Formats: sequence, structure tokens, C-alpha cells
Amino acid sequence: MKNVVSTSALLLALALAAAAPASATPAVPTIEQLAAFPQLSSLSISPDGKHIAGLQAKGEDRVILVWNTDNLGAAPTVIGSGRMKFQGVSFIKNGLLAVSLWQPYDLRTDRVTKTFISKFFITDIEGKNWKEPITPPRASSHAQELEQALSSSSVLDTLPNDPDHILVINGSGSNAGDVYKVNVRDFSTQRIQKTEERVAGYVTDLNSELRARLRQDVDGTGAYVATEFRNPATNAWEEHFRSYVKNRDINQVVGFADDANIAFIQSNVGRDKTVIYEYDIAARKQKEVLFEHKFFNAGDVRVNHYKGVDNIPFGALLGVGYSGPRGNEVEWTNGTFKALIAGLRQALAVKASPVTLVDPATSQNATVELDNGQAVRVVDFSADMKTVIVVTSGPSNPPEYHLLHNGKLTLLAKSYPQIDPAALGTTRLVYYKARDGLDIPAFLTTPNTELCGAGPWKAVVHPHGGPWARDGMDFDGSMWVPLMASRCMAVLRPQFRGSADWSRKLWMAGDAEWGQKMQDDKDDGAQWMIDQKVARPGHIAMFGFSYGGYSAFAASVRPNGLYKCAIAGAGVSDIKKIWSRFYTNPFFRQAQAPTVAGLNPLDKAAEMKIPLMVYHGDRDRTVPIEQSEWFVNKAKGSGQPVEYHAIADYAHGPAWTRKIMADQLQLIDDYLGKGCGGGGL
Repeated sequence: MKNVVSTSALLLALALAAAAPASATPAVPTIEQLAAFPQLSSLSISPDGKHIAGLQAKGEDRVILVWNTDNLGAAPTVIGSGRMKFQGVSFIKNGLLAVSLWQPYDLRTDRVTKTFISKFFITDIEGKNWKEPITPPRASSHAQELEQALSSSSVLDTLPNDPDHILVINGSGSNAGDVYKVNVRDFSTQRIQKTEERVAGYVTDLNSELRARLRQDVDGTGAYVATEFRNPATNAWEEHFRSYVKNRDINQVVGFADDANIAFIQSNVGRDKTVIYEYDIAARKQKEVLFEHKFFNAGDVRVNHYKGVDNIPFGALLGVGYSGPRGNEVEWTNGTFKALIAGLRQALAVKASPVTLVDPATSQNATVELDNGQAVRVVDFSADMKTVIVVTSGPSNPPEYHLLHNGKLTLLAKSYPQIDPAALGTTRLVYYKARDGLDIPAFLTTPNTELCGAGPWKAVVHPHGGPWARDGMDFDGSMWVPLMASRCMAVLRPQFRGSADWSRKLWMAGDAEWGQKMQDDKDDGAQWMIDQKVARPGHIAMFGFSYGGYSAFAASVRPNGLYKCAIAGAGVSDIKKIWSRFYTNPFFRQAQAPTVAGLNPLDKAAEMKIPLMVYHGDRDRTVPIEQSEWFVNKAKGSGQPVEYHAIADYAHGPAWTRKIMADQLQLIDDYLGKGCGGGGL
């Protein structure tokens, strides 16, 4: 089979800007450099491969740039915005862009509801005409006004082989609303599916027909999610799987083969980790397992949705996704893409190194070759798959975007050219034992020794939010890890019990262990850093946001801790009140409510053991700001120093302005550098 581009051609055509010589001592990034928008982001290529679009930073704002791929040296078209700010841009058709924008929003009724709204528009590549795919009806009440303000249409299927239409779901996200076929040239609409009660999302097949959906309901056993397929003969929706939320079984349709009767199912039923298998819909029969990974959850499938591609049939499997160390990783199975990635890795000097993986479910381990530093990833490609945007990035390497076009590889932009990667230290995947023997994965970042000297160093335990979430070993766009590492602190991000996508055992081991065994895992990580001569005893802090903020609250009140101080960003302090508003929903009540039990930090706030800094945004609708205010008010009676900062126009992330981003980073920098009870960490 002929490859899109050969490795030798790729190497011969390499045209990259020469790297600047490294300085003897890495340059420590300033707060302003860390808080800036990436110079270029949200890159996308038109289906015909003739244009590239992306967001360019312009100080406090961002603009859309559109280039001609055959003439990258020419000035791009620049598209600005008005009151709203750009969040993302991508090609939806040749000559048309899908643009997401956002802005603060205050609804004044009997009280002021402060939040943000996001909207989705379609515009031409010159930014002259802007249209919402579906125009909402005029609101008839304040409640309906708020509902409409918070909702936005979303694309279900771009219909890649139809030049004029897309499928759009109205309402708040792809999990609710009616399905419309929208003509993106004249914006006429046709409703093709009226939503039904409890339907939670649709999936189209390769012919862009509505073929599968999820439905939520309750029976005598409990709340469940049903996987339904549409019968083409009768047009009726028929249930094939029923997964009870209390068991946390997954049966998710992640795609279809070129035969519309064959679906790809992501499932963990009877397993510790998800696999992807083929499913015969008509026979209601599971076929062969398409992909499974010994250490990580299988995720999705990548198939060719374009017709008429040379040497790659319509519906051909290109690769499979899985939740590897970097998060959403792809194992390319198609020969063309395997050759492409191999050539890119060689051209961009991406090298693998030995990494030992441990299965938290069994403690079995294996040493494999992984991209432990910088990696290469396909961002987008044209319909003929001959023009490709790729990005290289790593924990200490901000993303750099490259264009492969006409056999030539060109550096498009570095997202943060002002940041010296050498100042951001080194990150690796590690494992340590919790006190009860459970294997805990973690990402350990250690400072640059030329900048900071040899360890042990001051250190921060930095738990993620969720808690049903996880970290990845790539560049941290929040800038929290780059900030701390460049200030000569080691940073440990433990994937504590309750974290998702490492194994069912690790995930469910966190049930009802908030502030207890979940917190032990973080403390055991701190002790492990001391034992490994990474952290200096007496100079360890905990910093987290959201559930990580809860962890910081818990660390501040638990006795006999290893922390000198803690930082709680947008943290939950009262786990009883934060979930009470969800108890009317049977899915929250049965799936997650029983897992949220354990230490309630607010009950112990007056007995706080270590200094604490708290910050919270006044537009946060995920964790209300009162959660921080309650804790701080009680903690003032503990005798320990407590700082509190309410941040105006900040939600649950991201920051509305670069000043807000900088202010947040400065608070963290100042507290760890000069505060922490006095003298800094």
C-alpha cells in the first residue's frame, strides 16, 4: 500500500526553525509569561486542505487567523470579536468555521446569578457573516431566559461527505435536545429526531444516520443507563444493554464499522478495565475484542469518515484510543498512519525511553518503551489525509505546531516561545505503595538541578479535581505545575484511589473514603518523596483545586500531617451540603452520593492544624463560593493563620482575563514563596 508520506521524504523535506542554543542557567518564567494566552492554539485544517485556522493571542484578547496552506508566508486573514471572547475555532466545512465564544452573564431576578455563558456560531473564513445554527425562541420568563443563556447548540455530526449540511443538537450540550439537519449555506433547518424523556445522547453511524443512543431510567433494581439501537426496518429504538449506575458498568457505543450492523462497544462489564469489542446488532451478539490494554482503559476508535481517499477505504480503522500516561493516547493501526507517525518521530527527534508500568488491580508490572518526555500527536488532517497538522509537547515542553503539506514539514508556531522549557524540570510516571498495599500511580516533577541544585527540594503534593478524574503526563496548561517546578519545588500528582481511568479497583477503592484512605494515599505520597530523597521533611505543602481544594482543607485539619501549609482553590468544605442539591437526581443519588462520605472538613475547621490559604471565584457555579467562606470563618478560631481571597469574575476555571490568571498564579507564588506560616515553604 502506498503511504501518504514516506519516512525518507519527510526527513528530506524537514524545514524547521533552528533551535536557540540553551543558556547555561535556565530562565525562570515570570508570572506574566505563565499567565499569557498561548501564542497559537485551537488549530484546524479545512477538509480540502487549502486553509488553516487558529487562535492567536493578542494580549488580553485572541483573534482568529486563517492562512492559505500554499502560501504560509502571506499575511493571514484576521477575524476579531466584539464583547464576547473566542474560546475555540475549527473548520466545519470548506470556507466555514465553527466558533465558540463566551462572556460573563448576570441574571437579575430576586437575586443576582453571576456566571458565564458560551455560544456557538458559524462564520465564513473572512468573518463577515455570523449565524447561530439554531435560533432559540424568545424567552417568556426569567427562568427560561437563564436556561437559554446557559444553553448552546452543539454539533452531533459534521456530515463530512455532505458539503452543505451538519447535524446539530439544540439545548445544553450533546446530551440533550432535538436533532436538526442544518444547511450551513442558507441556515434552513429540518428536525430529524424529537428528543424523548431521559434520552442522554445520540451516536451516528458512518452514513451519518442516527443509530444508537443512551437512555436513563429507573427500575426495581435501581437507576440504569440503557444502550439502545435504532432498528432500520421499523425505525424503533430497541434496548440492547442495561447498566446499573451503582455497579459503574460501562456499555458505550464509540463508533460503527463500514457495515452499519457492526458497532464498536467500549465496555468494562466483568472486567477491571474497559475494552473495545465488535457487536453484531441484528444478532445481539458480542464478536471479537478489537482492543484491550493490560494497564489502561480502552477509549475510542478512529475510523476514516471520508469517501474517496486513496488507499484508505471508507470506514477503515485508523487507530484506537486509550487512557495512557498522557491521557487520551492513540495506537495507530493503519499502515499509512503508522508510517506517518514513525516519520514524524524521527524528523522531530521524538525518542522513547524505558518506563515500568504497574497495574493497580493486580500489582503486575512490565517495562515498556514510552515517550517519557516529548511526544508527537496528530491534531487534524484534510479529507485526502495528505495535509496534516501535528503537535509536539511534553510535561516541560509547551506545544509546538507543525504543518505537513506537499511533503514539507513546517513549524507553524510555538505556543509559549517566551518560556524556557529547561526551567520546568523533568516529569516521570512513578508508582508507590499506599499503607494498605495498594499501588498508587503518580506523576513526579523534579526541578532542574542547574537552576535549583540537587535534591531534596521543597515539595508540593498536588491532587487533581473530580475526584472521578485523573492527570496526564503532558504540558500543564493551568500553569500550576510549571509555576511550582520553575520555583524549585518538586511536585507530586498522586492518582489516588477514587481516580478514574486507571482501573476499576483503584476507582472504586475511593468510595466513602473522602478524607480517609483517599487522603492517606496523598500523605503516603508525601512520605514516599521523603524516603526517595526528593522532598525535604518539614517543607512540604498541599495545593489543590475543586476536589483538590477539598483535599487541602482535609490536610489542614487532619492531625499528625506532613505538611507545613496548604492551599485550597475553589474547594469543597462541606461534603454534606455540596451534594444535597443532586440527591433528587437518582443517577447522582445512586452512582455518586454513596461514594461521597468520610471526613467533613468544615466540622473540624476550628481545629485547623497548619496555615492555610484559600481562594475562590465569585462566578463559580460548580462549587459555590460559600463553601470557602464557611471554612475560613470557622478556621479563624483555630489559632492558625488563614488567608482568604475572593477573585472577582472568576468561575471554576478558566480565567476570564489574563490579569485574573496572573493574580491567581501570583497568590500561589507569594504564599509558597513568602507565606506558608512565614518565610515560605
